[in-house]
Amino acid sequence: MQIGFAVPQYGVFADPDFIRRASADLEAMGYHSLWAGDRVLVPLEPSDRYPGGDGEIPPAFTRFFDPLAALTLAAVSTRDVRLGTSALNALWQPPVVLARALASLDLLSHGRLDVGIGLGWLRDEYTATGVPWRGRGRRLEETLDLMEALWADKVVEHEGPLWTVPPSHVDLKPFQHPRPPILLAGFTPAALERVGRRADGWLGAAMPPAYLTSLWEVALRAAERAGRDPSALRMVVRVNPVITDAPAPADRVPRAGTVRQLAGYLLGLTELGVHEAFVDVQPAESSQARFMEVAHELIGLLRAG
Repeated sequence: MQIGFAVPQYGVFADPDFIRRASADLEAMGYHSLWAGDRVLVPLEPSDRYPGGDGEIPPAFTRFFDPLAALTLAAVSTRDVRLGTSALNALWQPPVVLARALASLDLLSHGRLDVGIGLGWLRDEYTATGVPWRGRGRRLEETLDLMEALWADKVVEHEGPLWTVPPSHVDLKPFQHPRPPILLAGFTPAALERVGRRADGWLGAAMPPAYLTSLWEVALRAAERAGRDPSALRMVVRVNPVITDAPAPADRVPRAGTVRQLAGYLLGLTELGVHEAFVDVQPAESSQARFMEVAHELIGLLRAG
């Protein structure tokens, strides 16, 4: 199983100099990948509760560095580490614009990009970006159709319910052929069915093992029905822990616990068939120095098994 870490991106970590420095240091430590998330605002009275912890949106989310800009800084500061979005809310911008930005980042990084896409959970952000909340699944399907055409076809032509592209030359193509890997987030049967039918993998999250594996089985069965190879799919799990000094009760791990407890949880994910996991400590930390200390201690414990 590969191990990644979050790109510094929000709260006190939304600092371009720290993003560059930390990205280089995380690669030097031996992390396989760096991941960026996506938020645009924190309403004073949110339309929806945050899907984690006590339901309150982390205060650090009020300052959020653009995910593709953060990964660009990471790309120019590193050489080999993979760069992923978990998850990019792809519906907030037109597919022709997003496809260009992602192709540019894949070229800039010499083919190190993993495109992780989600639908989000906060209706207020859809309102603010002028995108309808209803019909998100259908909008995502057409977004994927159009981006794949833009990345692969010599002459691009598209006519769908939402977008029309006349026969056109769009010669900027990704470094990776025919496109960067696409990973889809989501926890509903429809979301997991879409993963199996048309994605390269699933962006999951830390959850009880039985629930995690049951969702993964939905994706694998959907891949079989679509005539695809289920073994080619990747499962990537995000972990957002609160790091504690004293050991947390077992039923609180990995939501909370020491770095050693977190390392033990990550090692256990290999038995569930997880291909990659990454850790994001930003919601619960407020020190750049502590961010790096946790990353250094964690990778050392994982190497020691």
